[in-house]
Amino acid sequence: MFEQVIDTINGAVWGPVMLILLLGTGIYLTIGLKGMSITHIPFAFRQLFKGRKGDGEGEISPFNALMTALSSTVGTGNIAGVATAIGIGGPGALFWIWCTALVGLATKYSEAVLAVNYRETDELGKKVGGPMYYIKNGLGKKWRWLGVAFAIFGSLAGFGLANTVQSNAVSQVLETNFHVPTLYSGILMAVLVAIVLLGGIKLIAEVAGKLVPFMAITYFLATLSILLLNASELPAAIVFIVDSAFNGAAATGGFAGATIMLALRMGVARGIFSNESGLGSAPIAHAAAETNSPVRQGTIAMLGTFIDTLIICTMTGLVLVVTGVWSGEPQGAAMTLSAFKAELPYGDVILSLCIVLFAFTTMLGWSYYGERCAEFLLGPKVIIPFRVLWVIGIFLGTQMSLELVWKMSDALNGMMAIPNLIALVLLAPVVFRLTREYFSDEAEQAVRKVDGSAG
Repeated sequence: MFEQVIDTINGAVWGPVMLILLLGTGIYLTIGLKGMSITHIPFAFRQLFKGRKGDGEGEISPFNALMTALSSTVGTGNIAGVATAIGIGGPGALFWIWCTALVGLATKYSEAVLAVNYRETDELGKKVGGPMYYIKNGLGKKWRWLGVAFAIFGSLAGFGLANTVQSNAVSQVLETNFHVPTLYSGILMAVLVAIVLLGGIKLIAEVAGKLVPFMAITYFLATLSILLLNASELPAAIVFIVDSAFNGAAATGGFAGATIMLALRMGVARGIFSNESGLGSAPIAHAAAETNSPVRQGTIAMLGTFIDTLIICTMTGLVLVVTGVWSGEPQGAAMTLSAFKAELPYGDVILSLCIVLFAFTTMLGWSYYGERCAEFLLGPKVIIPFRVLWVIGIFLGTQMSLELVWKMSDALNGMMAIPNLIALVLLAPVVFRLTREYFSDEAEQAVRKVDGSAG
């Protein structure tokens, strides 16, 4: 009965209305920013490469803030989520994943701008921020209850999405492919995460700053190798993806066929779930960045959506289509695994290691999100108990069935989006103003440099 209630909540939270709200907010912000989130991607990369050292108050470098945010979004969703979308909605789902990412750039940018602009210094002297803080400080005391609601959902959601479920996935992969008993993998993961958590956000960010680029590049090179091996199929695959988005995909092999609406729904749902634009998680990491400019950090933040979805999810989707496994029997991660096994020597081992790294970094990134949400509710005294519970949860996750926990976490994750979307819409004029002022100042400085050179 309880599971039926959770299923009902999930159906409402992740139903068409929520997807429309998430997508609609992204479109509104993209228009309000006059497409800046798309046209300024080269500018964002320049800021990222400058961002290995901060230029303001904060706990971590702007670069490591992005790596911390990416540590929680680049995960099994990039492998299993894309495969699920294409397996149910057909190759056209990948096209809608791209569209979702393009409007999600503006959402992620706006979240980070607000997070830095309205962040606070906590009792320990550290910079903290995120939706709960920009709701409280941007919308005023009468809206504090909305920030409290976000913090409650955020502090609880991580125990499923990024704790027990992720450790369970890792333990199953290690047991299946390397014959490591779940007891041993559970103890090892708990110890490793505990060591990192002792160092707080600075050590989490340092680890993320090393692991995330390594695992992303490894996965990118593996998928690129498969695409190069099937280079002759690539142009037809891209045409097929676009055609399927507007005409549906006919049934082939084990595939049951997909309509345009099914492709659209699966593409939007998986795209949002992968990059978390609008859910309010990533701005918690960006609020800790050493920066004196909300806009500059915002441009770096939007690269999270670009890298996670427009690069990594795209590579997964193209591999599934060019190899033809999308229309077979395997679903989810098993579909991606079948492509890797068929195309690469030790492909199953490479993908298994990627899954382990993706899940491990997700545990780290979300531990910080949950901790900040808990601190907002109960103060710094909750930090140590939260970390202890987090480590215990990682071990327990390897020893139990987690279908119900996964469903509960899905619901909580979706409920985080509601307060965040309300705040984004109400505070959008602040984002537009800060953006306009920043880039008008940039233009004036450029003119002065030109005039000075001419003189």
